[in-house]
Amino acid sequence: MTTSEVENMRQVVTFDAYGTLVDFELVPATLKTLRDRLDLDGLDVDKFIDNFRVMRFQAVLEAYRPYDEVLHSSLEKAMRLHGLEFRTSDGDALVEAVSGFGPFPEVPDALRALKSRYEIAIISNTNDDLIARNIERIGVDFDHVITAQQAGAYKPSRETFEYAYKTIGVEPSQVIHTAQGWEYDLIPTRDLGLARRVWINRFGRRGSTAYQPYDELSDLSGLPALLGC
Repeated sequence: MTTSEVENMRQVVTFDAYGTLVDFELVPATLKTLRDRLDLDGLDVDKFIDNFRVMRFQAVLEAYRPYDEVLHSSLEKAMRLHGLEFRTSDGDALVEAVSGFGPFPEVPDALRALKSRYEIAIISNTNDDLIARNIERIGVDFDHVITAQQAGAYKPSRETFEYAYKTIGVEPSQVIHTAQGWEYDLIPTRDLGLARRVWINRFGRRGSTAYQPYDELSDLSGLPALLGC
């Protein structure tokens, strides 16, 4: 490949959406939805919320089903584990809440700056209709939007990422992946041959030398400068 061909090679910055671009306020939404039942004697609310998180992760490791079903089933299991009465309307309320989540404050400007040099894309564990409403709230046009619904698989499955690269029409070596999710994104992308990986460590989690190399930022504000924009 000539120098000119290398310089003209497409470069794509891919993003996880929820927790990276979109303020995924699922915990407050869950507490609000269940507020009439959280005074149950002996209930450890923090443990319940953590179990709900773990069950969502377990659910995406199973055979694909739509994201609204993942939310419903994992919430029901967590509630039953802790003796809480589950209602179908609880899951419906969380699905509706997700569609209303908007971006972190710095996200729109950072994305606009990146678009001066890169194609930008989303790879998200969600349904097409849900992410469309989140993107509308971000207010920036993405070149590509890839969902678990399209791929028929959820991250951390390699299948999701491979589907995304095939659909976008690039090799992994042309991709910079940016994500907050450690177990959903940073772990599974280590061996995919990506050009670069950026961890948006919004919550001050501890990383791991086992999954280097990656750059680490506390939010998206520093990403344009990091990537030469």
